[in-house]
Amino acid sequence: MAIRVESEIHRRRRSQNFGVAICLILFIILMMALSFVKLTNSGPVEGYDHAPRPSLEEKVLE
Repeated sequence: MAIRVESEIHRRRRSQNFGVAICLILFIILMMALSFVKLTNSGPVEGYDHAPRPSLEEKVLE
């Protein structure tokens, strides 16, 4: 038979752990939302492949 006594310290730690867990979950949701918005609102993505691209060259007016 196990003796289980929950002291004030255990209750405080549990409430602090819940607070940290909620903050982490909210941070993860925020990062996912920002990533989703960035991916859906961006234009065509061009990687840097060390080759000249017409879309990046300056247009010379003559």
